[in-house]
Amino acid sequence: MVDVAVVQTSELGDRSYVVHDGHLAIVVDPQRDLDRLQAVLDERGLRCAMVLETHIHNDYVSGGLQLAHQHDAPYAVNAADEVAFDRHGVADGDELSVGGMRVRVIATPGHTDTHLAFVITGGPGPAAVFTGGCLLYGSVGRTDLVDPARTEELARAQYRSVHHLADLLADDARIFPTHGFGSFCSSGSTSGGEDSTVGQEKTRNDALTAPNEDTFVARLVAGLTAYPAYYAHMGARNRAGAGPVDLSAPQQVSPAELRARISAGEWVVDLRDRTAYAAEHLAGTISIALGQQFATYLGWLIPWGIPLTLIGATPQQITDAQRQLVRIGIDRPDGAATGKLRDLADGAATRGYRRVTFAGLAAAQQAGETLIVLDVRRDDERAHGAVPGSVHIPLHCLLDRLADVPAGPLWVHCASGFRASIAASLLDRAGHDIVHIDDEYTVAVTSGQATG
Repeated sequence: MVDVAVVQTSELGDRSYVVHDGHLAIVVDPQRDLDRLQAVLDERGLRCAMVLETHIHNDYVSGGLQLAHQHDAPYAVNAADEVAFDRHGVADGDELSVGGMRVRVIATPGHTDTHLAFVITGGPGPAAVFTGGCLLYGSVGRTDLVDPARTEELARAQYRSVHHLADLLADDARIFPTHGFGSFCSSGSTSGGEDSTVGQEKTRNDALTAPNEDTFVARLVAGLTAYPAYYAHMGARNRAGAGPVDLSAPQQVSPAELRARISAGEWVVDLRDRTAYAAEHLAGTISIALGQQFATYLGWLIPWGIPLTLIGATPQQITDAQRQLVRIGIDRPDGAATGKLRDLADGAATRGYRRVTFAGLAAAQQAGETLIVLDVRRDDERAHGAVPGSVHIPLHCLLDRLADVPAGPLWVHCASGFRASIAASLLDRAGHDIVHIDDEYTVAVTSGQATG
């Protein structure tokens, strides 16, 4: 049985894998910041002898080509994919060897047309199956990314691919998906977890427990939600082949240059905690607090290609943000500024706005304050309930719909406070009077302020 080391990218909800026999390794679906994978290889004394790509990814820039170059290893990519680099083209039924490990290639269209799964065996014990965006823990990969008009067609292909794997493999075969740990590439309700087998999935997976194909397809299509706008750029970048990353410190920007960039309409993003931002920030900046969802929402909202400058409390915040950004193809910030906000302002005006809970909203309403509640959750969230009388503009639509934002004091909420903090900063930047409701939506439901 082959050993499998998991390299988790929790910020994007994905996993990469290092499969090995104690000497040689096969790396599956590597993320772009390769130092994490190299550390796994070094710690175990392994040599990367092959790189496998299950599909042309939509939610991150692959490090596969660069990793293969670094180790002079074959880079196995579907022969049907139109790519701009040399690769080891593989197709359904092909078999590859690395030391004592054997790789069987299985076509599993659905998440993409050319999606592959890889079954890796070596010695006694169950096979390891790398399913990419096909068979996930509890569900499957979404099927609307290639072409929304083909969603149902690809959902049917996905259903058949999952059943093909389930019929082909033993129940004890271990499943290792790339998506399904928070990635927007997932559909349905993935169960996450650390591991699973074909036998387990037969009892819980959406595609394997649905009574028939039509029912599965109807449920999958009905459950699809909005996905990050930066996905539109990932496929082309991966087909072109990404080069190495540069995580060195970006150019430091003076307070005067910060003001000039803000005045020019560039994106100057403040990485500090949303509490600190609400208390005081440079006028015209945007709050996207550094954390698990930082790159997802920055990539979702930023006009692609606009100059980007980062503000951090420390140089480490800038470094951590850079690592997240290279994974989605934002290779280098155009500058950075760190330190105390007062020093960065250098005498320029700063701004702030109130933060409240849903109890604070109730008190304001009872006191007769004139206010507008703005809900920035997604459509699928809104469908389950809302604050009565609230205005709804999803966060990912906000920049395109600023003209639709009502005049007057805006009390902004989402499901947890994070997305509302981003929306509040964008609206503050646009000149609106903002109150940030930094609270869990479930609080509003349990207190009777909202349905859900």
